[in-house]
Amino acid sequence: MKLKLLCAALVGASVLVTACGGSDDDGTPAPQTPTKNVLFFLGDGMGVTTMTAARIYSVGETGELTMDQLPETAFVHTYSNDGQVTDSAPSMAAYMTGVKMNNEVISMSPETKATDADGKPYHVKNDSTCPTSNGAAVETLLEQMKAAGYGTGVVTTTRITHATPATTYSHVCHRDAENTIAAALVPGGAGYNAKLADGIDVVFGGGTSYFTPSTAGGKRNDGRDLIAELQKAKYSFAADKSAFDKLPVDGSTKIAGLFTKDHMSYDLDRDASKEPSLSEMTGKAIDALAAKKKGFFLMVEGGRIDHALHATNARRALQDTVAFDNAIKTALGKMQAIDPGLKNTLVVVTADHDHTLHMNGYAKITGKTAPGNPGVLGLVNDYVKGQPSKDVDGNPYTVLGFGNGPGYKSTRGPISSAELENVDYLQEATVPMPTGGETHGGGDVFLGATGLGADNFSGVLTNNEVFGLIKKSLGL
Repeated sequence: MKLKLLCAALVGASVLVTACGGSDDDGTPAPQTPTKNVLFFLGDGMGVTTMTAARIYSVGETGELTMDQLPETAFVHTYSNDGQVTDSAPSMAAYMTGVKMNNEVISMSPETKATDADGKPYHVKNDSTCPTSNGAAVETLLEQMKAAGYGTGVVTTTRITHATPATTYSHVCHRDAENTIAAALVPGGAGYNAKLADGIDVVFGGGTSYFTPSTAGGKRNDGRDLIAELQKAKYSFAADKSAFDKLPVDGSTKIAGLFTKDHMSYDLDRDASKEPSLSEMTGKAIDALAAKKKGFFLMVEGGRIDHALHATNARRALQDTVAFDNAIKTALGKMQAIDPGLKNTLVVVTADHDHTLHMNGYAKITGKTAPGNPGVLGLVNDYVKGQPSKDVDGNPYTVLGFGNGPGYKSTRGPISSAELENVDYLQEATVPMPTGGETHGGGDVFLGATGLGADNFSGVLTNNEVFGLIKKSLGL
């Protein structure tokens, strides 16, 4: 009994201890309180070229982003079980489960198919119709850490039911089954993922449409109001920035915020009075989880980097990458205050896949982007004379371009300064694609780590190996 009282006093005083074990008076082992933390940051679509361009955009060629300063680094192969180029679902699921799976599959076994024999997706009106014989669920890192007593949080700028966040807490054969994915998140209701026990402690993102019945303007065809169900399950809920600011972070309640019907806004377009930034959401999530006086798992996704790249809109992609980097900076600052030296905290930063973004040579140093100086978003100006470089027909071209996408031009011509300053400017693409149709790329992605067990991450890894290295760092 004395040991139990001592542990309670230590935890209550915010002292980091390895574990409060021991036994009750009857000899039954007392449950241990986990004290280690994992923060997993995922820049969706953030290939190495996107990182490089974002660095130049934000701080110039000689500057550094926060993620550039992580002491341990590796390259990651991202291919899926059936694709040379992955989509977000199986790549993030590989990080979260240690299992390679097929494209569009969410945290299921390798044989799980996302389509039937006719190539049609296993989903109807956003509801899962996976046959029961089509594979099996595989445990996620979040589920395993929840079972071990850790606090849990999921933060994203996409819909909370989108592929990347969905892989942490749900299991479906097709990523588009977002009504089913939403139901997995809500304690006590039909379709709830029981392995989440009393629920994920912190949930922030967009996508109220999949939580709202169609009769109220949402996309649910079962009549359920999952937001009301979350509140009934004792979540404190926010639908806008004002309510977000008032959410309690004293550990007394689970908290959730869904701020938009669809994805949250690009950082360049975000109304700060209506939507919190990724950095603000990350900071509040850490505060709320740390207040529980136990170790925690937090996944943070910079999800709209990917969407801007699909549109071949480099400016928005780079700004969202910088916003993602700011969230990492916020997290490191808070965790150093909570756990000096990060002796009990592992921070991992990576991406799920590449895109077809490339940088054309040979431009002179541009410095960071500012009004009147497009920087890396501008033209290639020759490094010798500083004059625009020309193609075979004598036309200039930009530093950034895409292998494919809607920015294709059948006839090239002059590019004005006004075009380059326009936030809606689409970088040129080599292969024409429909609006938003630029594809992922197959290049390796960056991984950076710091803190507890960070030295486990080095060399060249496959994405599913990262799962085991995180568990090794935790001793889980």
